Amino acid sequence: MPEILILGREEIRAALDMPSLIDAVEQAFTAYSAGRAELPSVIHLDVPEHEGEIHIKAGYVHGGPHFAVKVASGFPGNEASGVPPSNGMVMVFDAATGASAAILFDGGHITDARTGAAGAVAARHLAPTAPRAVAVIGTGVQARQQVHALSHVRRFEEVRIWGRNADRAEGCAHDVRSLEVVASGGVVRVAASVREAVEGADIVITVTASRDALVKADWLAPGVHVTAVGSDGPDKQELYPDVLARADLVVADSVAQCVRMGEIHHAVAAGLLKEEEVVELGAVTADRHPGRTADEEITLCDLTGLGVQDVAAATLVMERMGEL
Repeated sequence: MPEILILGREEIRAALDMPSLIDAVEQAFTAYSAGRAELPSVIHLDVPEHEGEIHIKAGYVHGGPHFAVKVASGFPGNEASGVPPSNGMVMVFDAATGASAAILFDGGHITDARTGAAGAVAARHLAPTAPRAVAVIGTGVQARQQVHALSHVRRFEEVRIWGRNADRAEGCAHDVRSLEVVASGGVVRVAASVREAVEGADIVITVTASRDALVKADWLAPGVHVTAVGSDGPDKQELYPDVLARADLVVADSVAQCVRMGEIHHAVAAGLLKEEEVVELGAVTADRHPGRTADEEITLCDLTGLGVQDVAAATLVMERMGEL
């Protein structure tokens, strides 16, 4: 039996630089939308007694050396006891034989990083080229990841962060400042309300686990781009449905998945958006559909998370470890 590579979180972090991961995730979206990938439905498991949720995702990109299966968990109550709220691992298999190739004990880092990379891919094709202000709704790990990844495809002068907990919002702002992502003389600050964060922003990123809509359509400035990340289940919602109705272009990481969950799911259910009006991100990255075409255009991307993103990240790790 061939030896199985086993890696821990820090080794995986060292292998995944964000610029390379953004490119790898973009290629995965392109392959998926072109029908060159296999993507089964997400398995969602709840542990209600502890407010835990587990997602199991898998994927394979045609012609690739590996397929992967990921288990990722989120237990927000862990923070009270000092245990990380996110955890998980990725199992990597040889695509030619099905043999086990690696176990990546990433502790949720692959999910965090590849989700940030997906936001950067969306921004690269849909966001204004010279944004001034970025609004971030949410204060968790993904808030930090999204801003970090965004800084590799756009320069900006201001980041406004809103969260329900003022201390966590200040902590998030402190961490974002340490990333040094804003332009010289720029500012990272905490907003007193969602509205204060969103109004006048050129890019709006939502990264909460909210079950109630937070962002209203009439707060959006002309030309804004919205990346919605938090609604990765049918009961989650960060945007009022009229936000999607107002958008000139609505993009999904997977149309089939987003009509079952995420912001598109709610807008379609409300009768404010038709499935056939939604464009897939991979069609944009492949230049089969235009992204942003005008300065005043409002664009929106709904990211619910695809297994091919995990395959892209895992393949990059394997490559950096000399396994390809």
